Amino acid sequence: MTSSSSPSRKALTKIACNRLQKELAEWQLSPPAGFKHKVSDNLQRWVIEVTGAAGTLYAGETYQLQVDFPEHYPMEAPQVIFLNPAPMHPHIYSNGHICLDILYDSWSPAMTVSSVCISILSMLSSSPAKQRPADNDRYVRNCRNGRSPKETRWWFHDDTV
Repeated sequence: MTSSSSPSRKALTKIACNRLQKELAEWQLSPPAGFKHKVSDNLQRWVIEVTGAAGTLYAGETYQLQVDFPEHYPMEAPQVIFLNPAPMHPHIYSNGHICLDILYDSWSPAMTVSSVCISILSMLSSSPAKQRPADNDRYVRNCRNGRSPKETRWWFHDDTV
């Protein structure tokens, strides 16, 4: 996934900047297990390394999340995608888009980058099989030209994985 697939970004508001600086400081003191923030001078885009939890289909595998923060974070959810290669999972498309309600309709300003990461790791850990969503090819084809996953009308119907 390249930067061309991210939405055009406006500068962060003061509230967003303060919130992200606080979250980054907390992360540096106590990162969630299985995650490493790749240090950058760009507060508006984080790249986070994810390591699959022991005892799961993804144990020891490493992936990268890209988190792009909107101007009005935390009132608006960040855009979170997997960089290539994205893990094979029933709710993760081959272009890195993630079908997870907290990234869209169920977002709350009380959530943090850490809580989102833990939810994504939990989603990975609960999967009984490594497979793509049934509509992967059609969805990815329709996402050409850099469409953001936030432009998708997701249908959250499967809480089992």
